[in-house]
Amino acid sequence: MTIEARIRELGNRHRVLDETIQREFGHPSVDDLQVRKLKRQKLRIKEEITSLEARTG
Repeated sequence: MTIEARIRELGNRHRVLDETIQREFGHPSVDDLQVRKLKRQKLRIKEEITSLEARTG
C-alpha cells in the first residue's frame, strides 16, 4: 500500500470516528468513557496521518 493510500484510509477512519462521536452526543445519556476512547483513537489516527504526510513532504 502506498503512503498516499494509507493516508486516505486513515482519513476515512478519522471521519467515521468523528461521525460516531457526534452520534454519541446525540444520545440522551452520553457514555463519557466511550467518547474518550473514540477521541483517543481519532487522535492517534490524526498523529499517524501527520507523520505520514511529513514523510511525503
